[in-house]
Amino acid sequence: MKILTLYLILLSGLSFSQSHNNNPIFLLEHELKSVEPSGSLLVQPIALQKSDKKNAGLAIIFSLVLPGIGELYAGDYSTGKFFTIADGALWGILIGMNTYAGWQKDRYISFAQSKSGVNTAGKDEEYFATIGEYMNIDQYNNQQALRRSFNKMYFNNEYDWNWQSQEDRRSYRSMWVNSEQAYNNIRFVVGAMLINRLASAINAVRLVAAYNKKRLEEDNWSLSMGVSSPMNLPTSFTINFHTSF
Repeated sequence: MKILTLYLILLSGLSFSQSHNNNPIFLLEHELKSVEPSGSLLVQPIALQKSDKKNAGLAIIFSLVLPGIGELYAGDYSTGKFFTIADGALWGILIGMNTYAGWQKDRYISFAQSKSGVNTAGKDEEYFATIGEYMNIDQYNNQQALRRSFNKMYFNNEYDWNWQSQEDRRSYRSMWVNSEQAYNNIRFVVGAMLINRLASAINAVRLVAAYNKKRLEEDNWSLSMGVSSPMNLPTSFTINFHTSF
């Protein structure tokens, strides 16, 4: 009868531990080790481990969206803040360059209208580059005819232009070049922003790995239980808890 009672106590304890299998935070491993002749029942230690690991994929996504946030997610923003600051500075440079390039473009278009009589409606970038190299449409067409590039000639009056002086043409050309250089420089800024995001993602993955390793070392712990009934002694129930650091 005493053995049956001990078995019921043991089974109720095991049922309680198995009910935690559905909890994703814990991993339970248990096994009935032995039944000793003296009437003692021993249960193998139960290794429990928290599963609050960080996800490297999420860290990468966060860093690509906003550099530094992946490091913040990994629990260490000490280096991530520099990526965030750099991204903010690059955004400021990008907006400033784009504004300057647009202002220069509006400026050279307005200048061309007033100084060469050009009709700028519906004209492409190649046309605006061309009118800065030739005094008028006749000079341009003659040059293309000598090169036998007849397909590049302008025959429609809508494309007429005639600079009042070489100085006006050079001024226009200078404004056009400044605008184009500003637009070209924007590509370098965008490239720097992509590099900043990539570097932040790599750093975030490194920090996630370090975080997970630290948690694995800190959160390992074990629990052992035993029920014994020595002859001529009261029945005893023991629980041992061990944490590894």
